[in-house]
Amino acid sequence: MKVTEHIEKSNGRTQFSFEILPPLKGQHIQSIFDNIDPLMEFKPPFIDVTYHREEYVYKDVGNGLLKKQVVKKRPGTVGICAAIQNKYDVDAIPHILCGGFTKEDTENFLVDLDFLDIDNVMALRGDAVKSETYFRPEKEGHTYASELVDQIENLNHGKFLDDELQNTSCTNFCIGVAAYPEKHMEAPSLESDIHFLKKKIKKGATYIVTQMFFDNKKYFDFVEKCRKEGITVPIIPGLKPIATKKQLNLIPHRFHVDLPEALIIEVVKCKDNKQVRQVGIEWCVEQSKELQKAGIPVLHYYSMGKSNNIKAIAKEIF
Repeated sequence: MKVTEHIEKSNGRTQFSFEILPPLKGQHIQSIFDNIDPLMEFKPPFIDVTYHREEYVYKDVGNGLLKKQVVKKRPGTVGICAAIQNKYDVDAIPHILCGGFTKEDTENFLVDLDFLDIDNVMALRGDAVKSETYFRPEKEGHTYASELVDQIENLNHGKFLDDELQNTSCTNFCIGVAAYPEKHMEAPSLESDIHFLKKKIKKGATYIVTQMFFDNKKYFDFVEKCRKEGITVPIIPGLKPIATKKQLNLIPHRFHVDLPEALIIEVVKCKDNKQVRQVGIEWCVEQSKELQKAGIPVLHYYSMGKSNNIKAIAKEIF
């Protein structure tokens, strides 16, 4: 079922969803199930599965020489989605990136998803790899997420890259895209960011999931700006409970979001990360309650492969 259909059938009830990471290469898929199992009591209508592109590492081969090697640390996105749908009878949403994909790769990826009866995709540009300062697309790939959305929507109308194909069938993907209540780090302004978000919606995206935020006012203000610009699709808030003191510096640096001063003060007062985890849970619970009271259709949690704190939050909300 499509995300938009789940929202329509919820009858105004706020639903619970979350995102997981594929396990590191060499680990068993049971590690994924072990984190999903405790959250199934909250009846998630869908679960997101991230995609991780290749990275470049340099290995010492002796005599002062280095060999460039391509590695993929977290493969298995499509397989995990198929396993989730089979095991839990819950819709799985694979992330698909511009980075690391040619247009042909993208088309073949989408064909596989269609054959697996996967109804939703999250279309993202993706970040630059560690060896690059700025994002660089593949030679025959997409530069922007809007272009990726356009290709997916073309397939939804039976339009493949090879225009000589005949009697092509249409896919029927519900397309999600990302948004940034505090603007994307590369955007010159929030208004500019919303302009390009609107472009993704015009190309065919039908719902939005936001980057994490820790101040609900920023989310509400962002939604208001989007509505004024004519963006009417559901805007699902992405939430993450802070869990370690290190994240006070890591989250603003890596995700370019601000932490409220009140949250910073509470975390600094903690003696250890066990106390930080509890502060993070309580803060996220309050965020969730306010969003739920506002009638937000879905609350989406970034689990980062850990389900204990997400379960503690969900128990208070759902």
